[in-house]
Amino acid sequence: MRRVWLALCLAVAFGAAAQVTGETPASVATGPRLILVGDSTMAPRSGYGNQLCERFQQVACLNLARGGRSSKSYRAEGLWDTVLQLLNEKGAPQKNLVLLQLGHNDQPGKPGRSTDLATEFGPNLSAYVREVKATGAEIILITPLTRRSFKDGLLTNDLRPWAEAVIRVAEAEQVPVFDLNAVSHAAVQALGQQEADTLAEAPPRFDRTHLGPKGAAYFADMVVAGLIKLRPQLQSAQTLR
Repeated sequence: MRRVWLALCLAVAFGAAAQVTGETPASVATGPRLILVGDSTMAPRSGYGNQLCERFQQVACLNLARGGRSSKSYRAEGLWDTVLQLLNEKGAPQKNLVLLQLGHNDQPGKPGRSTDLATEFGPNLSAYVREVKATGAEIILITPLTRRSFKDGLLTNDLRPWAEAVIRVAEAEQVPVFDLNAVSHAAVQALGQQEADTLAEAPPRFDRTHLGPKGAAYFADMVVAGLIKLRPQLQSAQTLR
């Protein structure tokens, strides 16, 4: 039963890639295959992940981010098994590059999802990193995207401790990290509350965490710029806009 479930997940993943890139994964094997792992701020419909995929050509891009997932529940629900299945494929013509952004749902108050910042979150991320390395793939850690709630004209940043934990893991495991939390926080602070609210999903689903089309495009551009600094070879695969 578990094998059937994994096969279905893989079929969905490849279907999503074809929808995002407009090509089948087999036809875009000239660049690295990007595999997105994260929560709702990266996931289809509520995050920037699909827009990120659209910004590359000649690159297979699988958005496996899912809403509500944390460093604990992404593994517990079997989603990580799907990623490992992809990374362990034999004879794949392209290099795998995992982009991993978690942290929002690791914060306290979410039963089955929240983790202890001091004792669980970092070790969970380290395990992901080591398992990716063991397959011969590469990984880039991404700190959690800022929320967009202001108080007295200043943008709060309750996710910064989780961002700093991600950075510590990247340093310890010697892998690249893009501090999206810092970059997005500075950008949203400069926008102000009124303009920042235009990045959200439209009512009645409005909130200051998830993204509508404008927000997805805005932060996808931000992440692409950060990725190219870390992996300049991606520049040639970038879609001209």
